[in-house]
Amino acid sequence: AGRHPYHKAVVSTQSTGVEIEFSQISKLQLPYPAKEVVTLAECGTVEHYDKKYDRITAKAERPLQTSNRVFHNVSTTDDSVIRELVKEAQVFATDSILSTIMTCPRSYYSWDIIIQRIGSKLFFDKRDDSEFDLLTVNETANELPGGEGGSNSMNKLAVEATLINQNFSQQCLKREQKQFARPNPFVSKEDPEEPSSVCYRYRKFPLLGPGEAYTVICRTQVDAVTSSSTGEEQLMCIKALNEWDLKGGNSEWRQKLDTQRGDILTTEMKNNKCKLAKWTVSSILAGADLLKFGYITRSMPRSSSESIGHAILSTQQFIPKQFAAQISLDMNNAWGILRVIVDKCMQLKDGKYVLYKEPAKPILRIYKVPQNTFEENDDSDVDQD
Repeated sequence: AGRHPYHKAVVSTQSTGVEIEFSQISKLQLPYPAKEVVTLAECGTVEHYDKKYDRITAKAERPLQTSNRVFHNVSTTDDSVIRELVKEAQVFATDSILSTIMTCPRSYYSWDIIIQRIGSKLFFDKRDDSEFDLLTVNETANELPGGEGGSNSMNKLAVEATLINQNFSQQCLKREQKQFARPNPFVSKEDPEEPSSVCYRYRKFPLLGPGEAYTVICRTQVDAVTSSSTGEEQLMCIKALNEWDLKGGNSEWRQKLDTQRGDILTTEMKNNKCKLAKWTVSSILAGADLLKFGYITRSMPRSSSESIGHAILSTQQFIPKQFAAQISLDMNNAWGILRVIVDKCMQLKDGKYVLYKEPAKPILRIYKVPQNTFEENDDSDVDQD
């Protein structure tokens, strides 16, 4: 139970003896030094959010379109910009990796992160070809999605939710571009495919004491820009909540979203506590002004030859820090958790390790792995000594 469907655990491992129970870290506090955060580089091109999507209702839904744009989920040590900045800090990661660590007490499924300890530096990576970037669905619900077959199996739901997020984040944009100072580092002029609307913001965060102070560099990202009522430019992260459990083919969201949206969001907060927290942490790390949610449901096929489609029913917008308060996400606790993990990793000898979340157990463990592990798409199962 609790093993994420895509999770292929690590290879021959050796325990370091480091074990962190969630009960030990769920109350930690470390002040978030917002005024001391520095944006070192901004790369990419984003488009403007199309405000007509705010007028969509369940009674006037809009079909979700498939985007052919390319999304790059490049890991930390494969990022040329992070390599440029290696003298600026001791700890390096991406927003998806940091948000996974910082919200780990909310996670139920298993996951793993590669730790590379090199001299005074610490690099957090994800495994090549891992499913780290797939979204979980109802991970914290009373009843987990189950079954191996059909469109409601855990693995198919994860792929469905991830594609919905990608498609919605690109559909709700106007083709008005804002180019940042540097181009997208993962795109070359020879690439035939169009990249997604994205700005990568490389940001430097102080990780304060007790003990030695460290500096963290994190690649964060925003999806779009918009303008406020006073004409001020605002950065936006765009995410999608999706309804998948259509009982008897009927959508509860279609019936209730226009009049009882608060109830639906409350249920999502309960069933997807971890996913919503990760999105919120990522948007705060990125310095986004706004976090936009789309509410997406299934459009059932009219015949067995058709595949399931999707429809946009509504959108909702939050200021990330205010939404954090709404979901009881304490950023000072999130920084405290990161500080403990970094301290444990800084005590390790040089080498490669894995930070491993036990399936269905509120425990993190660190294992040592051979230096060449994961470098040739090794996806064998865990063998713990």
